[in-house]
Amino acid sequence: MSSEEDASDSNEAFTYIGGKVDPGESANIRYGISETYLGDPVRIPVTIINGEHPGPTVFLSAAAHGDELNGIEVVREVAHEWPLDELHGCLVCLPVLNVPGFLAQQRYLPIYDRDLNRSFPGRDDSTSAKRMAHRIFTNFIEPCDLGIDLHTSTRGRTNMLHVRADMDDPDVSRLARAFASNVIISSDGPDGTLRREASDVGTPTITIEMGEAHRFQRHLIDRALDGVRSVLAEYGLLKAESVRWPGWRTIIEGHNEKTWLRADAGGIVDMHFECGALVHEGDRICTITSPFKTDNNPIYAPFTGVMVGVLENPVVYPGNPLCHLVELDQATLRAVESEQSAPPDTPAEMA
Repeated sequence: MSSEEDASDSNEAFTYIGGKVDPGESANIRYGISETYLGDPVRIPVTIINGEHPGPTVFLSAAAHGDELNGIEVVREVAHEWPLDELHGCLVCLPVLNVPGFLAQQRYLPIYDRDLNRSFPGRDDSTSAKRMAHRIFTNFIEPCDLGIDLHTSTRGRTNMLHVRADMDDPDVSRLARAFASNVIISSDGPDGTLRREASDVGTPTITIEMGEAHRFQRHLIDRALDGVRSVLAEYGLLKAESVRWPGWRTIIEGHNEKTWLRADAGGIVDMHFECGALVHEGDRICTITSPFKTDNNPIYAPFTGVMVGVLENPVVYPGNPLCHLVELDQATLRAVESEQSAPPDTPAEMA
């Protein structure tokens, strides 16, 4: 075999400030990104698995909001339970980005209540949040070829598993479709979010939303793991896996209808549908009542669609969100109705 063939059949080292992981090696790192009031280091856990074979470098991140836990278990299982001996490429696994928030079990950084996921790509001479973001971004995000950032809904609400991605970007669109979720909501994302800033510097990145804060939800974790497998198959990191088709899919773009339905009255909410449910135009989604059940304020579906996000805490002020509804076109509606009417053990691709 020639030296050129040898070179084409080997991977490269993954390097970061302070170290590197050579092909065929893995490393568990606690990487310093800041310091506490006492001068002790704030370290994030990072696992890097660098395959012997060449291929893309992919990051998996979770807990940019410290109370969003489902993604942590997804990243941990990929890093520490999957057989990755034949990995083609490199995985950079970041299970807890917001360590101070995670320790406090709150969404934001306890330091002045900053949102780490509005602080990327960060700066090394700016606020505490932006300095942390800069250390994470330059060492473990920007060197990657693509990324998956895992989130849940905020406290008091829950999300069905879905992807958020800039579908106008062909590279991001390919990644979003490979994850094999039923729903993709297209937007470029707010300034400072990890997915937007990473995509802008040439690392196509998607956000996965699933479930609620402060808990592990096994069925959603398993579905997200399937999505990660599908992505790694699409990009050739796992040769033995195949890209998945979710059975049906809707991509919510500018011409589609999506809305947060909000309460027009304060009270106690009786929700009539679960997260992920199909509702038809005119269905009563929920009812807001007084403590005496004397005042009933029904909320009706303005169009036919899927309940992507739903209130979990059943009390509201006027203006509080009740559910996030996305519209389905007729073809997708027929596919959803067919799937929901299929016997429970029927595989999605056959439904």
